[in-house]
Amino acid sequence: MKFLFVHQNFPGQYLHIVRDLLAEGGHEIVFMTEPNRNAIPGVRKVTYAAPPRVPDGVHPAAREYDMAMRRAEAGYAGAMQIRALGFRPDIIVGHHGWGEMLNLCDVFPGVPILGYFEFYYRIDGTDVNYDPEFPMPPERFGAVRAKNGVNHLAFALGQHGQTPTEWQRSTYPAWMHGRLSIVREGVDLGICRPDPALRRRTLKVGPLSVAPRQKLITYVARNLEPYRGFHTFMRALPRILAARSDVVVSLVGGDEISYGAPPPQGNWRGVMMQELAGRIDLSRVHFLGRVEYEDHIALLRRSDAHVYLSYPFVASWSLREAMAVGAPIVGGDTPTVTEFIADGETGLVAANLDPDSVADAVLRMLEERDLAARLGEAARAYAVANLDLAQYLRDFRAEMARVAGRDIVPEAPSPRPGAKPARAVKAAAARPTGAKASPAKPAAVRKAAAAKPRAAARRR
Repeated sequence: MKFLFVHQNFPGQYLHIVRDLLAEGGHEIVFMTEPNRNAIPGVRKVTYAAPPRVPDGVHPAAREYDMAMRRAEAGYAGAMQIRALGFRPDIIVGHHGWGEMLNLCDVFPGVPILGYFEFYYRIDGTDVNYDPEFPMPPERFGAVRAKNGVNHLAFALGQHGQTPTEWQRSTYPAWMHGRLSIVREGVDLGICRPDPALRRRTLKVGPLSVAPRQKLITYVARNLEPYRGFHTFMRALPRILAARSDVVVSLVGGDEISYGAPPPQGNWRGVMMQELAGRIDLSRVHFLGRVEYEDHIALLRRSDAHVYLSYPFVASWSLREAMAVGAPIVGGDTPTVTEFIADGETGLVAANLDPDSVADAVLRMLEERDLAARLGEAARAYAVANLDLAQYLRDFRAEMARVAGRDIVPEAPSPRPGAKPARAVKAAAARPTGAKASPAKPAAVRKAAAAKPRAAARRR
């Protein structure tokens, strides 16, 4: 088949899908994106010009929409180049969040589109005004609703959508649900797996050193900010550190802003350090910034209590990875988290905005080791049943096949005059209509899995 993938930051969340298709062979893959240095052998990367900045005169509530229209225009121009090269995809797959896919139906009329719908912005029931510490004034509510401009335009294309969780689909209006399929994202269970041996030796990551008899509490976010409960976690630390002299704390994440507003000055780490000055033992609390992926996984494997807090928003990859390695997890009580963490079953659930509740759950996890072991094993079992990358790839392929209206099977190469077709070509030609494509060869899967991402704290 011929695939056109679209994401402003190639390859985005389509890395594993693209690798899976390449491992199978016989597919033609074009990926349209903004210019970047990333490359995947076998993928034809086509870049569109990065749109210029939004003029200062544009209304603040319309700035995202204005940029989306500029991206739509740039995406149209990039797709016209692709068409001029003689490429017509059988399906277009991409993220609707930035707008570059909005006009592709005009370049490739009749080609089905499978678009990623990530989140529908609301002024109640989700992230806005969830945290009373950071209220949003009513005069800004209109700007929140305006952020759905691209959502609505993308849905109005009359095409197909997918989203990774029940919670994310629930944020969309009920009349949209019929065209939004849930395809649960997975992690590589071979890489993200338990390693009990880590507890028998000292683990060192940057300035952090954890001896076998010490207890490690881990926290991960792309950036340290309230959306991921950073302020709640920090306020829970004085009680935890005072109760357990054997505790060491690891915080992975940057000091930028991924979601929400920045503090009046500096960054959120600085704000919390000033608030808690003299109340936490900094010799036992380590801010590691962004770490290598191998170190990120090692920290999760060694964790005696992994804390994952979040506003009602999009779940992070680190939550899935923590479950896959069998970490004992303390999660916040928002639907973002409780879709994964059931209290007393796959983890402990604490009040997301209550430092004492988080401290109580963490201390219980550290003290009741049989409970922690059981919850870690259950988290791993949940991941095996629901978060397997291999299953995700099968499900995503099935969704692409449904949208395209045809099976995803390798195309046979054109034979040379007089040459006999290869066995693989014969097998592909003999496959009856409706048969599923054969899975990728194990060696190719292992090779693809071995190429790990470099950054640990990722979305979302």
